[in-house]
Order: sequence, then C-alpha cells, then structure tokens
Amino acid sequence: MRIVFYTVLFFHFGMLHPNNLKAQDSLFLKESIQKWQNATAYTLELAKSMPFESYDFKPVEDERSFSEQLEHIGENMTWLAGTYLGGRKFEHPLLEKKVHTPEETVELLEASFLFAQQTLDNLSPDSLNVVCDFFAGPMTRRQIINLMHDHHTHHRGQLIVYLRLKGIKPPKYRGW
Repeated sequence: MRIVFYTVLFFHFGMLHPNNLKAQDSLFLKESIQKWQNATAYTLELAKSMPFESYDFKPVEDERSFSEQLEHIGENMTWLAGTYLGGRKFEHPLLEKKVHTPEETVELLEASFLFAQQTLDNLSPDSLNVVCDFFAGPMTRRQIINLMHDHHTHHRGQLIVYLRLKGIKPPKYRGW
C-alpha cells in the first residue's frame, strides 16, 4: 500500500508528472537544436580547413578519404532525419553524381546539415516519444536524435585526425 501511495505522490508531484515530462521534452529538443547548429558550424569549418587538393587523402588504404568521410556524415544524417524524424527524402541535384569535386562535397554537406536542421526544427516535443522501427531495434525519435549527434561526432573526430596527419591545425572546438 505504501508503494502505491509513494508512486502516486512521485507521479503527481515529481518528475513523472505530465507537465514536467512535456517541459523536459521541450528542453531536450531546444538543446538538441542548439547543439546541432554548433556542431554543423564546427564540422563545416573543419571541412573547409582541408585544402581541396587533399580531399582524397586517406590515412590508410582501408579507411575512407577525407571527402568520403564528409559524404558519409551527410548521407547518414539525411537518412536518419528523413526516414525516422521527418518522413521525407533528402533530395539534391548533386546526389545524381557518383563522384563529387571537393566544392560539391562541401555544398552537399551544407545542404545535408540544412535538411537535418529543418527536420529538427519541425519536430514537436510530443513527437520525441514516437517509437521508430529501427534496424537495431525499436528507438524513440529522441534516441534517433542522440544517434545522429553521436555518429556525426564520431566521424568528425576522424576528420580532425586526418587534418593533423596532413600537418593542419584544426579549428578550435566550440562545444555547445
């Protein structure tokens, strides 16, 4: 009986109160958008730090080139945002080409970030709890947003190493 009483008290007055959950979802979305904007600016600055003539650089043969890393970041974020968060497909004229110049790679990356940003901007806090049928198992949209950040950060870290291996000092990290 006490457990039920305390559960009701916690639910009504504590963190599980519906008004608190909605506020938390709203704050999560606002913070995720801010983080995405800062991460976008930092990654684009990294992309523009590598001389275009070195976009085909690979630290070892079985790794992606600098350009391929950038394209992979863009492909993954537009796939996740479009498939699991927005329900629409990313379209861009450069997608029809198999091979891109460095300038086109940056243009496509910028368009990919914009697509993901617009998708995040159009999400409602209530939609964060929608469960998606993800290949790795069911995930909420909140988890998909976290996955987008994590994947992006992972590959951006690789880009920093690529720059260092070419003797280029990466731009200063800006975090949040």
